[in-house]
Amino acid sequence: MSEEGAAVGDAASPPPGAAASPPSAPAEEQPVAAAGEEGKAGGEAPAAEGRRYRALVLTGFGGYEKVKLQTRQLPGAQPSPAAGQVSVQVRACGLNFADLLARQGLYERLPPPPVSPGMEAAGTVVAAGEGVASPKVGDKVMVLARSGLWQEVVTVPANQTFLMPEGMSFEEAAAFLVNYITAYMVLFDFGNLRSNQSVLVHMAAGGVGTAAVQLCQTVENVTIFGTASASKHDALRENGVTHPIDYRTADYVEEVRKISPKGVDVVLDPLGGSDTTKGFNLLKPMGKLVTYGVANLLTGQRKNLMAMAKTWWNQFSINALQLLHLNKAVCGYHLGYLDEEVELISSVVTKLIALYSQGKIKPKVDSVWPFEQVVDAMKRMQEKKNIGKVVLVPEAPQKDESKTTEN
Repeated sequence: MSEEGAAVGDAASPPPGAAASPPSAPAEEQPVAAAGEEGKAGGEAPAAEGRRYRALVLTGFGGYEKVKLQTRQLPGAQPSPAAGQVSVQVRACGLNFADLLARQGLYERLPPPPVSPGMEAAGTVVAAGEGVASPKVGDKVMVLARSGLWQEVVTVPANQTFLMPEGMSFEEAAAFLVNYITAYMVLFDFGNLRSNQSVLVHMAAGGVGTAAVQLCQTVENVTIFGTASASKHDALRENGVTHPIDYRTADYVEEVRKISPKGVDVVLDPLGGSDTTKGFNLLKPMGKLVTYGVANLLTGQRKNLMAMAKTWWNQFSINALQLLHLNKAVCGYHLGYLDEEVELISSVVTKLIALYSQGKIKPKVDSVWPFEQVVDAMKRMQEKKNIGKVVLVPEAPQKDESKTTEN
């Protein structure tokens, strides 16, 4: 999924996979509101020609304050994508766990600051470069990139856009690609989930967790164990979790074995560290553990060296001979390293869009936040208060700015 692009305001050639910003005038920073504050537009319009647009920019690694809202300016009235590219007017962006890690300098696929984060967005195509047959100007699309999508206007290769299905909102579209691609591939491409099996889903109320639970229900008679705090258990049951487990007050290994003494067939592990070992030990013979994150690294606003050392020290390790004797499998998944696999990703998205159109899956949007309130959005996700996807929008929603949406 190769892309050309640049860090915000940078006309140099960027790493592949980053969404491009058109060359722009120097940025003007706007205040990013904390809880209860309103963001305000910053500065007077510069005299230079060109359309103004706003971007969220990671100015350095650290706490919430490192993400700034800046005003940029196109060199002309409209974007001018190169051959094979399209420019998109962004209407909604997804906030992912990787974005929280990236802010702390813990996500290796992010170009160095200053850079606009954001791996997924949704909007309308406003310009198409030479040779682009689809999408066309006016089409509503979902966009997938390694970074760079938290902006009002982005330019990306056309093959990194996907037409939104009928009836899908921009907010749903911003909650679709990263979470559902990840959940689908770990469950089916690696996990080989089949009827009458059992699955342990960690962080079952989060974006990937919610998607995984819905996808499990497309297979007949799958037993789903899901970990989340007790306050989220009703929502988990409503989404289809068979056995919610409060990981804060109970040992989830013991809770699983009370119900299924032999363990489970598939473990989805976004945690890392000692939890990977626990998950592996919970597998039945012929079971599969798929590790796809290190959420245990994230313990506060800034990088925690003690948490890093603990996670590294407790990192799961096994050799091929042990795997042979145990009849188990361990798989590693990282969507950020599949950005060159255009056909593979496109085939997965096609399957997911079909499931959405059939009513079998539907993104759960937890809350919608304007760019000015990105700090509050990040806090909600980092403090694990969300049930479903946290979404950012360039413009404030019509109703209460941070009102939880109903799906």
